[in-house]
Amino acid sequence: MAEFLTTPLGIVLIVAAQCLLMAIFLLLSAYFILYADRKIWAAVQMRRGPNVVGPWGLLQSLADMLKLVLKEIVIPAGADRAVFLIAPLVSFALAMLAWAVIPFSDNIVLSDINVAILFVFAISSLEVYGVIMGGWASNSKYPFLGSLRSAAQMISYEVSIGLIIIGVILSTGSMNFGDIVRAQDGDYGFFSWYWLPHFPMVFLFFISALAETNRPPFDLPEAESELVAGYQVEYSSTPFLLFMAGEYIAIFLMCALTTLLFFGGWLSPVPFLPDSPLWMIAKMGFFFFLFAMVKAIVPRYRYDQLMRLGWKWFLPFSLIWVVLVAFFAKFELFGGAYARWMIGG
Repeated sequence: MAEFLTTPLGIVLIVAAQCLLMAIFLLLSAYFILYADRKIWAAVQMRRGPNVVGPWGLLQSLADMLKLVLKEIVIPAGADRAVFLIAPLVSFALAMLAWAVIPFSDNIVLSDINVAILFVFAISSLEVYGVIMGGWASNSKYPFLGSLRSAAQMISYEVSIGLIIIGVILSTGSMNFGDIVRAQDGDYGFFSWYWLPHFPMVFLFFISALAETNRPPFDLPEAESELVAGYQVEYSSTPFLLFMAGEYIAIFLMCALTTLLFFGGWLSPVPFLPDSPLWMIAKMGFFFFLFAMVKAIVPRYRYDQLMRLGWKWFLPFSLIWVVLVAFFAKFELFGGAYARWMIGG
């Protein structure tokens, strides 16, 4: 058996099994964070939320999924049928694909590549095509306007996210997520992580992640009061389910990136406890809780406010921060906190 696993066919089967396990993990995660999102929102509004279908309402998401899957797929008469159906598949597949380079420990990762950050950037940049394709193929002005809003919004905040991550890359000297986490492995646990030296950028990254994933208060592409659900308005049944699943998986990806870049990934927050993938999952769950709380308590921005925030505030601040980090790293100021080229330094 061991010899078979080293053959080309055996390697293909191993890779396929690993991809399947990751897909199952992501789908289960999307299921439970959807449930958590609804329960947290309900708790803030002092109502019960899902509590009837299954114990504590745990099967409500399953019931909603089955309802969508069993519905008839309605395609508008003037729509481009092929593009209309491909768009949600593109959004869902790209959201899943980005997780190929996300590590959960030193040895739990599908593909441990040296340019993992570039790979995630490439995939996230392509995700906007699914939105634009869906809005254009619907042959309606409201979905098309929603897709254009989404494209402009995602591009605007991707620039800020990219500059913020460049600061982390300068500190680490690597674009590999594993190296970035190992660079945060110090003697002081929680206080060795990048959130402390890159403290201002943690907030900018979190807010930019909200805008990048169309989450409130930046959900203007899907603002029901203005664009009747934006680019998704003509979608129903399984295509709508794929859009929503892709959106929640992308949100969870942003939680993973925040954890890896600033909060030590799978590292333990205290030195006397062992590192574990469970720390990674727990941190991702905490950041999703923050995503859900923002949705529940922060009012929606106007579109002009959204674009002004991205281009006139976040972009200049993140660009200035890159210059400062480069200066701090070059001269190894602040005890070398910004110059951890020797991993673990």
